[in-house]
Amino acid sequence: MARIVTIGGALQDIYFIDRDDFVSTEIGNQSIFGQLIIGSKVDIDNISYEIGGGGVNSAVTFARHGHETITFSNIAHDSAGEAIVSRLDEEGIDTSFINFVPRKNTGCSAILLDVKSGERTILTHRGASSKTDNFKADDLSLINPDWLYATTLGGNMNTLMDFFEKAHSIGTKVMFNPGVLELQNSKQLIGLLSETDVLLVNKSEASKIVTGETLSELIYRLSNYVKTVIITDSSTGGIATNGSETYRFGIYEDTKVKDTTGAGDAFGSGFLASLASGKSFKDSLIFASANSTSVVTKLGANRGALTGKEKLHQMPIQLL
Repeated sequence: MARIVTIGGALQDIYFIDRDDFVSTEIGNQSIFGQLIIGSKVDIDNISYEIGGGGVNSAVTFARHGHETITFSNIAHDSAGEAIVSRLDEEGIDTSFINFVPRKNTGCSAILLDVKSGERTILTHRGASSKTDNFKADDLSLINPDWLYATTLGGNMNTLMDFFEKAHSIGTKVMFNPGVLELQNSKQLIGLLSETDVLLVNKSEASKIVTGETLSELIYRLSNYVKTVIITDSSTGGIATNGSETYRFGIYEDTKVKDTTGAGDAFGSGFLASLASGKSFKDSLIFASANSTSVVTKLGANRGALTGKEKLHQMPIQLL
C-alpha cells in the first residue's frame, strides 16, 4: 500500500431532502427550484449531516482502499469541525496536519436535494476552507508520501506550486484535479502542469486549458504538458492516456442516481487508489468509474466509496 497526502477543502454538508418542494421549473435553458416562495416556510421531508470537500472526499477513498492517508485541510473549533475530524478518525485518516483557523467557521454546504430526480442545488460557505496560505509544503518532507493528490485551493497557485515542486524534489508523484479558480489562471496553471504526473479534468475544463472540440483533440494537446491525462465527459464516460496506452471508456453501469455530489472526487481518487495499489492503467480506470458510480447511489459525497475488494464487472472500454 502507498502513503498518500490529500490537500483541499473540508466541509460539513447538510442535506435538505424533499420530494415535491424542490421540483424544477424551466426558464429558458435553465432549470430552477421553482416551488420555493420568498417569505414562505417550507416543510421538508428529511435532513442529513454529512462531510465533504475535495480533500476529505478523496481521503476517504484512499483510506478505504487501505492506503496510509494524510489530509491537509482547514477547519474551525466548532461543531462542524468536530464532526469532520470524528468522521476522518472513523475512516482511519491521519488528521494531524489539519489546521484550526481562528475567527472562522468550518466550511459548510446546504444541499437542496430533490429525491425524485436526484438533482441538487448547493449553497456553500467556504469558511475556514477559503484560507489556503497556511499550508506548509515543507511538511511533505516529514511525511515523505508516495503521492500528493491535490484538489482546488481556491485559486492559490503559489501554494499549489510550492507543494508540487516540493513533492517532486523528494520523489513524490502528483495527481491534480483543478477547480474553477485554478482554471481561470491559465498561465500559472500551465506552470503547474509541468509539475503534474496525472491530470484529471472534465471536457469543459479541458477546453479552458487547451483548444479543441473533441475528446481526442483535447487529450492530445493536454498530453504535451502532462504524461497521464484523464478527461471525463458527463454520463458518456471519457478518454485517458498514460503516454503509451489511450482508452476511450463509457460509464460503469446505468444506475439510479441518488446524489451526484462528490462524483468527480470519487473518480479521481478511485483511479489513484487503484493505481497506487499496483493495478494496471486500464483496471484503474474501471475502478474509478465503479467508485464514482457507487458514490452517486448513496447520500453524501463519500459514503459510497468502495474498498477495492469488491468484484467488479466489465464495462465499455476500448484501447485506441
